[in-house]
Amino acid sequence: MSERRRGFQTRAIHAAVAPPVDQQTPSVPIYQTSTFRFDDADAYADTIAFRRPGYTYTRGYGNPTLDAFEAVVAELEGTGAAMSFASGMAAIHTLWTSLASSGDRIVATRALYGGAFSLATNVLPRFGVTVELVDGRDLEAVAAALPGAALFYTETIANPTMDVADLEALGARCREHAVPAAVDNTFASPALCNPAEYGFDFVLHSTTKYLGGHHDHIGGVIACSSEGREALRSTAIDTGGTMAPFDAWLAMRGISTLGIRMERHTSSAAWIAARLAEHPRVERIHYAALPSHPDHGVAARILPNGAGGMFAVEVAGGVDGGKAFCDGLELAWIATSLGGTHTLVGHAASTTHRQYPPEARRAAGISDGLVRVSVGLEDPADLLDDMTQALEATR
Repeated sequence: MSERRRGFQTRAIHAAVAPPVDQQTPSVPIYQTSTFRFDDADAYADTIAFRRPGYTYTRGYGNPTLDAFEAVVAELEGTGAAMSFASGMAAIHTLWTSLASSGDRIVATRALYGGAFSLATNVLPRFGVTVELVDGRDLEAVAAALPGAALFYTETIANPTMDVADLEALGARCREHAVPAAVDNTFASPALCNPAEYGFDFVLHSTTKYLGGHHDHIGGVIACSSEGREALRSTAIDTGGTMAPFDAWLAMRGISTLGIRMERHTSSAAWIAARLAEHPRVERIHYAALPSHPDHGVAARILPNGAGGMFAVEVAGGVDGGKAFCDGLELAWIATSLGGTHTLVGHAASTTHRQYPPEARRAAGISDGLVRVSVGLEDPADLLDDMTQALEATR
């Protein structure tokens, strides 16, 4: 007697089986799955406890597409491993909560992205973790704050003032005091800076920005040692802020052109910033490639291939002047995020750094009229024309 044919719905679920492929493709496959099958219960138990290689559950326990993405980031940053996250803020939160517990203290530089500042001043104190904010340019103040700290945290190029951290000096002081060092390298990208070379243990990116590069992806990643990754993974498994396979694929697609894109972002930003600095409606340009920037010398050492595609412009007229400049743009978009194909602008005090109290914002160097500019991949002459006419409109 022949075996009964299984029902339609059973066949619809189980008939799809990936064929074996023994050829390489330029695009890593997307393992768009939450779970993986095992031959027996012991194999499942051993794999989920990391006693044997394999995959169990994409959220924190691993996925082939995530592994491929993390391997690329580790290679580009020169670290032993990397861990991917659902966003840049998920990466920062996981790092800080992996290394600091109630009663511990984190030392961070004062010029921070608004989300990181809010995490430092509003969220972590509720759980007994203190974040001490110091002037990153004052190396002696940093050294004085480090003893006993659970972590030191800074940004390679600060958001939005474009301060450039002296990673060489800061890394040396962290090693001297045996404090783990972490840096947000988003604005520079690994194409322009590799902080691990200066002794930084954790190198973070919002992959939403330059790594993804196309305004269609949200994610974060931390490049670190294998031991550091284990600590991050342990926290991420419990808190859940991990990357999805499709976002890992999008980030890898972006990384494949990262070096070429960063050359264009950087050259365009440098050319435009130098010309805007001469405009009478511009009070100041924050861009470290310009000799007028206080970190110009540091940038020459830390960022020898250029200061990146981000600059900030202080428009005459304070808040009204900054907003009027944004409103007058036709080609550049008023929009969140940065590091993609399109040029984007934002009035920092009312958007990306709205979490700062006014006095703290000004202490961090963020003036009322400061506008952050992410230079995209358009023709730079077109962007300069657009920004020039917008400045004229602020009169």
